[in-house]
Amino acid sequence: MLVLVPAAARAERFVVGDAARWTWVFMYDPPNATTHAHSVYMMRNAADYQSCNLKAAKLVANVMQGAGSGYEFVLRKRKPHYFVCGERGGIHCTMGQMKFIVKPKSSACRDD
Repeated sequence: MLVLVPAAARAERFVVGDAARWTWVFMYDPPNATTHAHSVYMMRNAADYQSCNLKAAKLVANVMQGAGSGYEFVLRKRKPHYFVCGERGGIHCTMGQMKFIVKPKSSACRDD
């Protein structure tokens, strides 16, 4: 099990690595009077991740999907996956917040 919790996030759990495939759980509060909106985008590559270029990014969890038990995203390939918050033009990403990389060990995940 791998657990990563960005300092600015209120995530309670990330679950990675069940018997069938890797699953990543995104949890965040929906926007309200005390929190900003958050979303999760998967970046195309390391360069887009580093520059916070959202043009080719794929939305994997919108602002409401992180509430409750969270949104589960299945990692289907053994490769680095790059994720960022894309709200407000990616401001959390450009500030170095709410961005992370999942890089499975070669023996810990199978190719599908």
